[in-house]
Amino acid sequence: MIRLFVNVDHVATLREARKTVEPDPLKAAHLAEQAGADGITVHLREDRRHIQDGDVHRIREGIRTPLNLEMAAVEEMVELAINVKPYQVSLVPEKRQEITTEGGLDVISKKKHLAEIRDRLAPLGVRFSLFVDPDLQQLDAARETGADSVEINTGLYTELADPEQVALELKKIQAAARHAKGLGLRVFAGHGLNNENVVPIAAVPEVEELNIGHNLVARSVYCGMELAVRDMIRCIEKGVAQRAVSA
Repeated sequence: MIRLFVNVDHVATLREARKTVEPDPLKAAHLAEQAGADGITVHLREDRRHIQDGDVHRIREGIRTPLNLEMAAVEEMVELAINVKPYQVSLVPEKRQEITTEGGLDVISKKKHLAEIRDRLAPLGVRFSLFVDPDLQQLDAARETGADSVEINTGLYTELADPEQVALELKKIQAAARHAKGLGLRVFAGHGLNNENVVPIAAVPEVEELNIGHNLVARSVYCGMELAVRDMIRCIEKGVAQRAVSA
């Protein structure tokens, strides 16, 4: 079964709209765990637009599943990760002006710097992942940094409307997953996934883990976090079932 890590950033987005104490991303994380989530993801952005430093510490200590900490490849965040010691650090690109992450890391141009971060985290037992577009050269570079895994960016796949373009982007993701697995990297995927478009991604044999946040938080407004997570798990199971059919 594919692991599902639930990103609770946008619970904090709602809280920060009023600068109050609710809704609490830790409580949302507990509900996601009760519904079957395999882990929790938070992205501590440099501008602190949603998740705050205190949230990272509280969630790290307060959940029973692993914590995946998304962050930019900057010294401030590296020092925080060394202090918190999450299960995994996932490095992502970050622009102050963007609404959400707009693309994968340019690993090729930052290979030395990323490898240095990995070398600082590895002795602590922190797993090291890179968020990358489905580009084979970027995957090669990711392997050279010593990364344990890559998270393939599904953003463009989820944004396309034309079925032929969607199919082409899915093929790119499938090829990237095969290539990454062949390099010895663990393969994750995420960004923009919902109950419909997650099924073909879950059907990709090499994908071990999915990171999903905004859709789950949005649906939880209507039906609650537990039901939103359970529904997502059922959709992922549909994709996994397709693996056996296509094998």
